[in-house]
Amino acid sequence: MRVPPASVYFPAEDRETILQQIDECLATGQLTLGKYGKELEDRFAAYIGVEHAVAVSSGTSAIEIPLRVLGVEGKEVLVPANTFFATAAAVLHAGGRPRFVDCDPATMSIDPDDLRRAIGPETAGLVIVHIAGLVTPAINEIKRICDGAGIWLFEDAAHAHGSAHAGRNAGAFGVAASFSFYPTKVMAGGEGGIIVTNDDRIAEEARIYRDQGKAGFLTNFHTRLGANWRLSEPHAVIALSQFGRLDQFITHRQRLADIYNAALGGGDLVTPLVVPEGARMNYYKYVAHLPDGVDRVALKQTLRNQFEVGLSGEVYDTPLHQQPVFAEWADRPLPGAERLCDRHICLPVSAVMTDEQAEYVVDSLRAAMQQVQ
Repeated sequence: MRVPPASVYFPAEDRETILQQIDECLATGQLTLGKYGKELEDRFAAYIGVEHAVAVSSGTSAIEIPLRVLGVEGKEVLVPANTFFATAAAVLHAGGRPRFVDCDPATMSIDPDDLRRAIGPETAGLVIVHIAGLVTPAINEIKRICDGAGIWLFEDAAHAHGSAHAGRNAGAFGVAASFSFYPTKVMAGGEGGIIVTNDDRIAEEARIYRDQGKAGFLTNFHTRLGANWRLSEPHAVIALSQFGRLDQFITHRQRLADIYNAALGGGDLVTPLVVPEGARMNYYKYVAHLPDGVDRVALKQTLRNQFEVGLSGEVYDTPLHQQPVFAEWADRPLPGAERLCDRHICLPVSAVMTDEQAEYVVDSLRAAMQQVQ
């Protein structure tokens, strides 16, 4: 494919260091909960600007564990409809009940007005998701709504490594936050995730939960119903390597976005997602809204088959209240999420994509749109 939808990037010198460090892990036998996991936690917490980071096995467990600590069992947790399955699934696995909230298509995040309507007497908290890497400009308003209603705000920041609003990093707005190191993310650990928080109790409990609920690493005295949610040392080594290049990766993605914005900003072809002033977006995804009447499936097939351009997956193509697995909790239409999920595409972007490839994507998009309109 001439332009793949995404690419994972490990420079040769990084691969050499990774292999040396993994060999050290193999030689010493320290394959989990070792020094590399601790280094990742310390550096990531400092980067986000919080007191604690707890490395875990996945971005999904990085949501479920804090929800267990926050005591959601038997309670309602508000979740945006336009997010990945794992956000709502983590609520259910932690014993809570998801209630889906509509989004503002302009920001791809929670609609503050619908949030106010959705809060009820059994609501424990809100999981906000920084879709595509954008922290909504309404984040402070949303935090005030939560505080006023006496509910907590938790951030699913799986997309948002290095993103920020008004100088404050994603992950530093709520009672805690989760990040993912899945291979598609801006920094890839292969697998893994991390919890960040300023709350001492959440951090302490998270360390217990991630290790089968044991009170300590060297004991078999179990105090919580935990699971094997540890991050292995090899995965920590890989994530650390990528973390060292995070700002470099973001700068590269932003340059590609500038090329797209310059070519598409007039809105005659598609309408790019607007990044508000004061926001830092990592461009995990480059989102553009389609005009009415364009068949997205046909457009993607044309780009792939005729131009060898792969569009990355949407964020997302089916809102959660329309997913069969969540039918029990789908109690109302959510028009903002439904329209957003149906009417956008994500153009290719990665740490190794070239300026020339970005320009080719724009030319190919223009030609493909003429065929499918």
